[in-house]
Amino acid sequence: MNRVEHVMGLPVSLRIDDAYVPEGAADAVFAWLREVDARFSPFKPGSEVSRLNRGELSTSEISADLAHVLELCERYRKESGGAFDVRLPGRGLDPCAVVKGWSVQRAAELLSAAGVRRFCLNAGGDVVAAGGPWRVGIRHPEEADRLCAVLELTDAAVATSGHYERGAHILDARTGRPATGLLSLTVVAPTLTEADATATAAFALGTDGIAWAAARPHCEVFAVDATGKVVRTPGLPTARADGLTAVRS
Repeated sequence: MNRVEHVMGLPVSLRIDDAYVPEGAADAVFAWLREVDARFSPFKPGSEVSRLNRGELSTSEISADLAHVLELCERYRKESGGAFDVRLPGRGLDPCAVVKGWSVQRAAELLSAAGVRRFCLNAGGDVVAAGGPWRVGIRHPEEADRLCAVLELTDAAVATSGHYERGAHILDARTGRPATGLLSLTVVAPTLTEADATATAAFALGTDGIAWAAARPHCEVFAVDATGKVVRTPGLPTARADGLTAVRS
């Protein structure tokens, strides 16, 4: 089964390779993601996040889900030394960098709970792969029609951060300016919650983010710095790499 919808401002695709697909499993995935968009988007005036930003809700009145997301945001802020922060002066609260990975991981867990064993859920290039192996390409950060690596994933998640799709949208919160030093940084982790937040925080840290991400438990890293040099951790499940000079970290 293949299904694609535009949710949270992104193309989200679901492929299920099981012989039997439980009725309503895919519907539940996309319904959950639409709910997340309505509740957590800082761009929707009626969302819980927007209401919190306007002072219409206090932190004691927010939902358990939003409280959990904010706890994750604070954890990554502290662990990145302040480079990653979802609260920037003049911009209000924007937890999207954590919400996407967390919500897609939750959607994957809905599929697993329904009995789906082999599937690939892709949200704008950030992927949860169950069963496997699944082959997932890492886009070349400077040439849209090329890959710089192909990963083989089994029961894992992968997320990439960079400026090549959306411009300089990732800021180093320590300076308030766009992060520099890297062209892209990819993290493979057991969950997309961790892979996505780690990739974003590491990119905000610049070149120091490579070692920071690599030192986190169960995380593997593929990074391209501003000079085009590639750094990959030894455990990265790479099937094939081409187009860039690779070095071992």
